[in-house]
Amino acid sequence: MASESERTKRVAVVTGGAAGIGQAYALRLARDGHTVAVADLGPADETEKLIHEAGGKVFSTRCDVSDADSVAGFAAAVNERFGHADILVHNAGIYPMVPFDKTDWATWRRIMDVNLDSLFHLTKAFLPGMQQQGWGRIVVMASATFHSGSPHMVAYTASKGGVIGFVRTLAAEVGEHGVTVNAIAPGLVRTPGTISGPQQEMGLFEALPNMQAIKRTGAPEDLAGAMSFLTSDDAAYMTGQTLVVDGGFARA
Repeated sequence: MASESERTKRVAVVTGGAAGIGQAYALRLARDGHTVAVADLGPADETEKLIHEAGGKVFSTRCDVSDADSVAGFAAAVNERFGHADILVHNAGIYPMVPFDKTDWATWRRIMDVNLDSLFHLTKAFLPGMQQQGWGRIVVMASATFHSGSPHMVAYTASKGGVIGFVRTLAAEVGEHGVTVNAIAPGLVRTPGTISGPQQEMGLFEALPNMQAIKRTGAPEDLAGAMSFLTSDDAAYMTGQTLVVDGGFARA
């Protein structure tokens, strides 16, 4: 097991870290002692401020995770500054709620590009360094909708099903190199994106908690502990798994 000093030297990449769940992840990783590299389409000034106030180290840059060249540029910047990345937390994603009969090919492709193809680009960029050093943690975002089959989310849920398949299979290939690959499947979480989206309009923040064991809407911080565990040495014997964090909505 790595010593405390070794853990504080680890570098964690977080995508979609400018706000919401990604911001909570980045801040938690910094508090865990890691240097954090944040990628997002927009500026991550607030995330940087929070991490600096917590005494952590952070680097951020704009990156389109659906674009292979943009990801390659981000990875080059991380490697130039830190030499490698030990932890990849792939949080960036989009979640439009569109009935299937109104989902056109462009919408379908955009959802797959951002939610699934980006995972290919990022893993290709950062996995080789993890394998070379014999230690790595990859954590990706799935969704509880994979288990519930929520309406108006066919493309989104299909992309997250692909994420779960990616996690299960890649874990079998890289475990011998000391790299674990796991997913977190959240339920509805109150973020800047969801409170301004159709989730609010459809009344999901009022309806879903009544069907959960824990009668409240999730917050980004509710997921940060699970992510922290999966990126730690304590999770060294756990891989290929999808951890559902949804307040007890899915209990089967």
